[in-house]
Amino acid sequence: MDIQDREIFAGLTIFPPVFVRLDGRAFHRLTRTLNFKKPFDPAFCASMRAVCRYLLTESGLAPAFAYTFSDEISLYFKTLPFSGRVEKIDSVTAAIAASRLTIELRCAEPLAFDARTIPATGEFAVEYLISRQNEAWRNHINAYCQSALVDEGMSPREAAAALRGMRSDAMHEMMFERGINLAATPAWQRRGMLLYREECIKEGYNPITGEIVQAQRTCIREPEVTPLFSTDEGAALIRSLTGA
Repeated sequence: MDIQDREIFAGLTIFPPVFVRLDGRAFHRLTRTLNFKKPFDPAFCASMRAVCRYLLTESGLAPAFAYTFSDEISLYFKTLPFSGRVEKIDSVTAAIAASRLTIELRCAEPLAFDARTIPATGEFAVEYLISRQNEAWRNHINAYCQSALVDEGMSPREAAAALRGMRSDAMHEMMFERGINLAATPAWQRRGMLLYREECIKEGYNPITGEIVQAQRTCIREPEVTPLFSTDEGAALIRSLTGA
């Protein structure tokens, strides 16, 4: 039997549009190694943004947009590289993201993402992003509460046990008693960050004619505050990016 005949998933292909979701593997060790600030580190956030920019513009994969929070990135593809081969898409996308983040953080330890591919036809893109943004909100609440309990003397394991099953309103009250309004924390922590490709006009200089010329280029937009995807405004933005 030919060796390639045993590569049973090598021929698995998918049609666009799809999301590819990347999740950091064992990043809790990374936060300790690099001494990141808790509950959220602006430098790590900036590095994740940089990884998204690279994936959008320089990776050769050309996703239409990226949504990121914590150690997670979701990429939306209208067209697919590698003839839609799922194994290739997942492995290369995860490898590029891990390599770029390693460079951004100047990390001496190896980093890894896992990847999965999710079909995203019709209105599913909006539904998917609402789900991920809800997870960003839950992650944000839990991160603040766990950090507060650890600061007060609990071990991470004890803090996680204390928070298990606690309702979000109780967690809000817990932090409010400690002087923090979770609804007023920075938007990138609560809502995640959206980056997308957009055609724009840029001025340039023609050295032959000496004229100022305008050229169409691809720009990366990064809203300062990501809209709530569950609102009309947020859903309309996603539909404009997906063409749905």
